[in-house]
Amino acid sequence: MTYSNSLSDDTVPLVLDTSVLINLHATRCGVDILTSIPNPIIVANIVAGELENETSRRNGEEAFLGALSAAGHVLLLDLTDQEFEMFFELTSISPSLDDGEAATIALASKRSLYPVIDEKRGRNRANANMGIDPAWSLDLILHPVIAESLGEEGHREAVFRALRDGRMRIPPESTSHVVGIIGIENAEYCTCLPGYKQLFSRREPQKMQMNQLLI
Repeated sequence: MTYSNSLSDDTVPLVLDTSVLINLHATRCGVDILTSIPNPIIVANIVAGELENETSRRNGEEAFLGALSAAGHVLLLDLTDQEFEMFFELTSISPSLDDGEAATIALASKRSLYPVIDEKRGRNRANANMGIDPAWSLDLILHPVIAESLGEEGHREAVFRALRDGRMRIPPESTSHVVGIIGIENAEYCTCLPGYKQLFSRREPQKMQMNQLLI
């Protein structure tokens, strides 16, 4: 199955959620990805604040965003009063969102930008507020210009690391395409894949048979 990328022919500015930045950092080529795609990249300062924790500092995620901002590759923005009103509503009315998702939706909604969100609840609320489906982290990593610039092996590794280390969420219908990119052996290390247990429970009898033959 081929993957339908919502960003292939669209250069609208993108607003990235926290988990998207974490996924891009996990690829180890996140700077190359964000500087290669033609879309301007925006991040809410509230999202940047979510990376100001011990884990993100230790993993290098905070420094990753800081370097992108310092080089002018990412624009960090504060919410306006009107955007903050939407942010407050999204974080206080059930089902509430976390701060990063709410800030991303508020910025995108009020400024007619395109949100990039992976979590189901955030995607649903963005759709309800804006009438569009947000892009995924996967759309950034599978952008045609990225596949070309990284080369086949580099691209495969980027997708694999985002899944294994970033625990990137992907649309369930894209699973077979993604597994085809990274290979079934690598996919076995990516427990975040939709239907992971069902996918690999079918392989267990085959592995047992192979092990018996090797004894």
